[in-house]
Amino acid sequence: MRTDDSRRSTNIEDHRGRRMSRPGMKFGLGTIVILIVGYFLGVNPATLLGVMDATQGVSQQSLEPPPQAGTPTDAQADFIAAVLGETEDMWTMIFQQGGGQYTPPKLVLFEGQVNSACGFATSAAGPFYCPGDQRVYIDLAFYDELARNFQAPGDFAQAYVLAHEVGHHVQTLLGISNEVRAAQQRASEVESNQLQVKMELQADCLAGLWAHHADRTRGILEPGDIDEGLRAASAVGDDTIQRRMQGTIVPESFTHGSAEQRMSWFTRGYEGGRLEDCDTFAR
Repeated sequence: MRTDDSRRSTNIEDHRGRRMSRPGMKFGLGTIVILIVGYFLGVNPATLLGVMDATQGVSQQSLEPPPQAGTPTDAQADFIAAVLGETEDMWTMIFQQGGGQYTPPKLVLFEGQVNSACGFATSAAGPFYCPGDQRVYIDLAFYDELARNFQAPGDFAQAYVLAHEVGHHVQTLLGISNEVRAAQQRASEVESNQLQVKMELQADCLAGLWAHHADRTRGILEPGDIDEGLRAASAVGDDTIQRRMQGTIVPESFTHGSAEQRMSWFTRGYEGGRLEDCDTFAR
């Protein structure tokens, strides 16, 4: 992936190196498997995130100076800042073409644990988007585990993960997230899971749509990049995770979609390049 000429986003808060304490609880990085499964396996999100309801008041004390705002300088974070900048530019263009205005999310880099408007989360949750504060949260250690243990290496695999989370932000701006959450409150557990799968597959499609426009406008993709993204999408399919973790597949518990579905919807967005191509709720 070519990022030498990419604009680096400054919408970043770097919490790395800061230790956070929460009375009565201790959190670590977690195991290799939990790091990935916490993000992709279909179980109670509150359990995975270690989230306390924000209305209960999360007591958190910073033992380090405030986070750094702006563009980080280390190589891995610099690459992520470049990808974030590309998403900002492309989504701004796409929204303008539709007569709208794009407000980019903040990206929070953290290590181990972090507090968000969605609650207190550990790295076991993996990358996530919080609509409450419109921020994307990533512990960059996730990418190392994705490459080493799930055989999904490559810079575009990393870009795909970030673009997927930005896709959730796009859903928030378009009002899709609120509509789905309202529908889930009236649905059974199985129906709620099915709606969540449609949300996640749409975010995959939006990631593909971003790649479509970024490549045609900026020429950022190199040979093999799309294959890297597809390998990552396959590696984090619910069926792939469940087969690896428990040896059996339980489709009714899916919350992100199968490997085939995730690859298919990313490809649909990449090849079509239109928002209407990503209407997972009509299919």
